[in-house]
Amino acid sequence: MSFAGDVKTELCRAALSRRCCAQAEAYGVLLYCNTFSGGVARVVTEQEALIQRLPALFKKAFKITFDQLPQGEGKAVFSITDPQKLAAVHQAFGTDPGGLALHVNFAVLEEPCCRAAFLRGAFLAGGSVTDPRKGYHLELATSHHSVSREVLALMREMDLEPKSAQRKGNTVIYFKQSNRIEDFLTQVGAPISAMEVMNAKLERDLRGSVNRRVNCDAANLDKAVEAALTQVEAIRRLGAGGALATLPDKLREAASLRLAHPEDTLAQLAERCDPPVTKSALNHRLRKLVELGREL
Repeated sequence: MSFAGDVKTELCRAALSRRCCAQAEAYGVLLYCNTFSGGVARVVTEQEALIQRLPALFKKAFKITFDQLPQGEGKAVFSITDPQKLAAVHQAFGTDPGGLALHVNFAVLEEPCCRAAFLRGAFLAGGSVTDPRKGYHLELATSHHSVSREVLALMREMDLEPKSAQRKGNTVIYFKQSNRIEDFLTQVGAPISAMEVMNAKLERDLRGSVNRRVNCDAANLDKAVEAALTQVEAIRRLGAGGALATLPDKLREAASLRLAHPEDTLAQLAERCDPPVTKSALNHRLRKLVELGREL
């Protein structure tokens, strides 16, 4: 199952204990489902957990059953066409069945629990989320532009701060930041999925940190190898020119150690000196040898 499927499965575990929250969740489903008008309400889904939840949800919210239930495999279709049932639904939300455009009735979303339930229903019907191991993107899409604009305002009141865009005739509300996605999932009732997003971000950040450290270490190693090769070349040039024997004892010792241990780091080479010296002191001697070699 995809990550989005796991999220919806977790959301469908929410208890249907309060009728007001059941109505709010059903409201979100209807505003973001396949079709909701004065003549029909139709929800189309492939999500098994939602298929199991919808009949109980509408029974709790409106005390009605669907006129059409899923049959066979493939996409499940739930629909209501009975005028009396549709009238009960529209009456619950104070909507006009003959209106040209749907709007969000904020009067039925006054309580924080109902707002969370409403967004849960909207996500179940019209939402999707990317696997956080691949990227960060969560969205809600609906063809009802007024609804999307009003839901955007509602979410901002809840400090969720989404963005909005138009796509193929739909209005899309979306999040691109992992912390915003975590906040949304937590508020609508999917804390486990929110934790997965957080863990994925931590893992990605850790891998990035390790890669940066490895790249930095590799770059430092390359510099050290290049410096050692330059030093060896200069020392050999000094030896070939007969200048090495005329150098002070400390420089001759540094030259001898570098030729004998070309792979050693400065710290390791400094420990081999008699007596041991600091990295800075040895580095100064090697730089002097390189300068003398260049003069030749």
